[in-house]
Amino acid sequence: MSTAVASSHAIASLEFGEFLNSVPNEPAWLTEKRRAAFESFAATPWPTSRDEEWRRTDIRAFRLNAFDLVHSPAAATLEDLDEIAPARDALASAYGTGIVQIGGQTTQPADLIKLGKATLTDFRTFAESNPEILEKYLFGTVGTSEDALAALHAAMFRGGIVLYVPKGVKVADPLYALSAMTARQRIDTSHTLIVLEDGAEATLVHDLVSTASGESATPGLHLGAVEIVVGKDANLKYVRIQNWDDQTWHFSRERATVDAGGSIQWTIGGLGSRLSKVNQETALAGPKASAQVNGVMFTTGKQHLAYFTRQDHQAENTTSDLLYKGGLTGKSRTVWKGMIRVEPGAQKTDAYQKNDSLILTQSARADSIPGLEIEANDVRCTHGATAGPVDPEMVFYAEARGIPAETAKRLIVEGFFANVYDRISVEPVRESLRLAVAKKLSLG
Repeated sequence: MSTAVASSHAIASLEFGEFLNSVPNEPAWLTEKRRAAFESFAATPWPTSRDEEWRRTDIRAFRLNAFDLVHSPAAATLEDLDEIAPARDALASAYGTGIVQIGGQTTQPADLIKLGKATLTDFRTFAESNPEILEKYLFGTVGTSEDALAALHAAMFRGGIVLYVPKGVKVADPLYALSAMTARQRIDTSHTLIVLEDGAEATLVHDLVSTASGESATPGLHLGAVEIVVGKDANLKYVRIQNWDDQTWHFSRERATVDAGGSIQWTIGGLGSRLSKVNQETALAGPKASAQVNGVMFTTGKQHLAYFTRQDHQAENTTSDLLYKGGLTGKSRTVWKGMIRVEPGAQKTDAYQKNDSLILTQSARADSIPGLEIEANDVRCTHGATAGPVDPEMVFYAEARGIPAETAKRLIVEGFFANVYDRISVEPVRESLRLAVAKKLSLG
């Protein structure tokens, strides 16, 4: 074992064996995938600031051994269910049906009648009912060896959500998934798998929330992954809003592959957590595949959010359009590093990426690092980034018309994010994101 891993972060082989014994009724092929991932974890150094990927994200204060990943969590209690009731009640008002999980355990299954031929369920149920589909797609999109945390997730994830839409099926109503942690349930290692076969359509809104608050809260951990498969001429709208409490560590590898003629609109909200490190990648694998990626980040206090995005053009005539916007207050920090990658032969690529950050206090910091890697000669690729405070002339203009300075700043910030909201086609999401940012702005 690497000396960088053999520390307080290490998990012994004996403990991993105990974990495998605690996971019931898993197919042999999944156990083998877990074993291979654990071997990769054991051989991979722990991330440090010497690694380019982690140079701007310091996780020295993170202690893996503070979290019990080995033993099955206790079942959710009535108190846990009461804590998440406000978020859970969104199901009835805005979405067709949905699934609710606490710490990766399902507490409310989706309504199968409303889903028709599609399936939205938990991993255990899907493994029992569709083992051959799960084996075909699981860990086929997200890798298991990019770093120690990715390998650890693949080896020791518990629970999660599967959305499977068969060929030609179009799910009309937006679907909803809630992944929650409470004051007692402080670990979530769930895996999200979304598969739309050729010609399928669906919309999924996925909220990550926790109810603990304040510096006295027990530390929380989300160690997750998202993998998305969009088939030929399929169309997916996926919204993932991370709003953990400020004592939670959030690590996630997220990747989508889009086949010929397929499209994805992928919206990310980065609002919560103590520290987040997220890799979000979109691979346009077939001709005329397209992706629109939207990101909203807002940080307060001492939060640190690091989002690395990648638009990977692998086929000709593909299109991607990424817009991330961030607002920062307090002593918080955001890191956005974006890459447009055009593979050899991916001619006629049309790719755009932009990151804008509004720094609302002198102690906040935003790092924006756009990048291009182009190996084709007939492409159009554009990137850019801006960071700065609220324009004092705009505030003065508002004050000259009787608007108080603080109100003017609030209106300017809301306007700053407006063009991201306008790109989101799911109306309840636009409003909930707007309200969440407004709430954080008042806290900041």
